[in-house]
Amino acid sequence: MSYPDSILHQVTKPARYTGGEWNSVIKDWDKTYIKVVLSYPDLYEVGMSNMALPILYELLNSQPDVLAERVYAPWPDMAAIMGTRGIPLFSLESKHPLGDFDIIGFSLGYELTYTNVLNMLHLAQIPVLSSERNDSHPIVIAGGSCTLNPEPMADFIDLFIIGEGEEVLLELVNSFRDWKRQGKGAPREELFRHVATIPGIYVPSLYQVEYQADGLFKSITPTVAEASAKIQRRIVAKLPPPVTKPVVPYIEVVHDRGVIEIQRGCSRGCRFCQAGNIYRPVRERPQEEVLQAAGELIANCGYDEVSLVSLSTSDYSKIDELVASLYHRYQDYNLSLSLPSLCIDSFSIRLMDSLLYHKKPGLTFAPEAGSERLRRIINKNIPEDELLKTAAAAFDRGWTNLKLYFMLGLPTETADDIEGIIRLVDKVSSLGKKAKGKRPQLRISLSTFVPKPHTPFQWVAQEGEPQLNSKHDLLKSGLRRKGIRLSWHEPQVSLLEAALSRGDRRLGKVIYRAWQLGSIFDGWGEHFNYQNWLNAFKEAGVEPDFYARRERRLDEPLPWAHIDVGLTPAFLKLEYQRAIKGKETPDCRYQACNVCGLQSWQPSCQQKYQRLSQD
Repeated sequence: MSYPDSILHQVTKPARYTGGEWNSVIKDWDKTYIKVVLSYPDLYEVGMSNMALPILYELLNSQPDVLAERVYAPWPDMAAIMGTRGIPLFSLESKHPLGDFDIIGFSLGYELTYTNVLNMLHLAQIPVLSSERNDSHPIVIAGGSCTLNPEPMADFIDLFIIGEGEEVLLELVNSFRDWKRQGKGAPREELFRHVATIPGIYVPSLYQVEYQADGLFKSITPTVAEASAKIQRRIVAKLPPPVTKPVVPYIEVVHDRGVIEIQRGCSRGCRFCQAGNIYRPVRERPQEEVLQAAGELIANCGYDEVSLVSLSTSDYSKIDELVASLYHRYQDYNLSLSLPSLCIDSFSIRLMDSLLYHKKPGLTFAPEAGSERLRRIINKNIPEDELLKTAAAAFDRGWTNLKLYFMLGLPTETADDIEGIIRLVDKVSSLGKKAKGKRPQLRISLSTFVPKPHTPFQWVAQEGEPQLNSKHDLLKSGLRRKGIRLSWHEPQVSLLEAALSRGDRRLGKVIYRAWQLGSIFDGWGEHFNYQNWLNAFKEAGVEPDFYARRERRLDEPLPWAHIDVGLTPAFLKLEYQRAIKGKETPDCRYQACNVCGLQSWQPSCQQKYQRLSQD
């Protein structure tokens, strides 16, 4: 299927929609039995930088009778033209309308993309509400970190994949294949009941939600025997082979380089960090596998820069040895490496200094809080001396751009903690002035604390806008000087993130109404319309503060409690209590098992726990 070239002449960056990129997979549509379109609800440049979709794209296309194609959210100029001309949203590879596919799979990694999901379904001329779809429509599924509280999107998604898709996706496809072979006589509800028996699959239509008279969430219970009361997150025991033949975009994307996931999971236990909790346990990729993957990326894609990715890259065993081996093996290819997510220590500086660059980048570190007291609260207990020692080492080695991340509104935060940020930045700035050569530039990035499900802070209230604005003002006045650039997230955006993150199924009406009022690309500042959302909440009869800025009792039922990520409620409550007392919890990777819950069903954690019990 093709569309008039005149469409592409009227939109920005038409290569977002043309397809045909290097390494894209195009199968014979008529000869392939199962057709899946992987959908990323954000712009092409953002979606093409996502790590999960290439893994699933390769996994599905490795099946002889399955084809997987891609689609991204069209920018408003393209969406307007499609709507005016009645052109349904189409895939990049074959240009087939999404309605022709068997399965549409959305990746949900950020709450402010939810309205884009609705808009993509609407542009595809598919009913937005799952209750209005019938056997003639594709099955709409979703995975990603946001699905660990699936309830806000339950009205729109037929089924959710909870956990790591590589572990469960082919099981779902097998069930779909069996159901499809039954012909038109088999209703989709029969498929839903069957796949509900697969661990890690959640079918929201098979559950009933109840609320208390005061509006608090009460319970969510299965309505059929096939549905489980608890949905256990699927976890791969061993990382699948890295993608070494990814689709190479025609235009520059956010992360325009080769990517190798060297490690999944983090054991540091930062109490505010959802990723660090929901991606446990730590699984490392063998060094030789990384070395081989780098060579294949160079050969298959022409990249001369490769990023070694994980939540905490410097925690990878013998990372310095891996870097040296990569340079030695590919010294003739002018290879440049990038190492995101480094710890704040002098080892990280030496490691970065060993890298070869086409252009020397800036250094980024995340102290998160301005005082040692508050860093103990969030379990990121980095002594100030270590922070300053790291900064001094960076300046001494010629780094001229340093970015520091801080979070505002953390539990127990006081004005003195904010003053602590100013004092710490002052000290770092003074170290830079003493350095030889070009005067360093400091960039300070401020984000608002967003309480997330399945973390020790899931019960905490988000701070109000007046308090956050006063803290912003204090920092702006204290850091207004040459060489320091300050940026921050708007509290209104963070409020919406928190409300959608900790919401229940009633938020489906809010999301639907916000979309009807014109909200799309809410994560983009030029498109975010706060008033739309306030109106949508009001019309739905709920308040954003109820979800975001209300402290929850430790015994209060939670809308996401039926999703079992592996961490027990008892562990999360203990971590919350330890946080309030300012007690650190050690890294279980290097010290004793913290008995978080994974020790009961994850092999690597079981072994460590058994050794602890024997001792």
